[in-house]
Amino acid sequence: MNGGGYFNFTKEERVAGKKRVEHLFTHGRSMMVYPFRVVYLETTHPQTVPVSILVSIPKKRLRSAAHRNRMKRLTREAYRLNKHLFDVALSGKEVHIDVAFVYVKDALSDFSTVEKSVQKALSALKEQIGKGKW
Repeated sequence: MNGGGYFNFTKEERVAGKKRVEHLFTHGRSMMVYPFRVVYLETTHPQTVPVSILVSIPKKRLRSAAHRNRMKRLTREAYRLNKHLFDVALSGKEVHIDVAFVYVKDALSDFSTVEKSVQKALSALKEQIGKGKW
């Protein structure tokens, strides 16, 4: 069993739609957590989940489609396994956040590097929420 579905990564947890993605990148704040640039934005869209993510691996960075797909899979898996670190900070608050992970490294990374970066990014976002910097 997977803990009652807590470690699932559902469709609602993905940022989708051209307008929503454009709004995230034009109005969102960003920070660097190597090998990712993390863009985040509090939204007013009524959602069933507190956090939605988008993973972008630019073709400019990784030319091979197989490598880009692998990095997307690793990033989504790292988020899926560590989202509980962030969801706890948002529980009880009427806040919904869209987060984009944009890969900036020119080579593949291993899972441990990706996972540490995702954990660091989620911790930094949690601190931003704690300080009320929205």
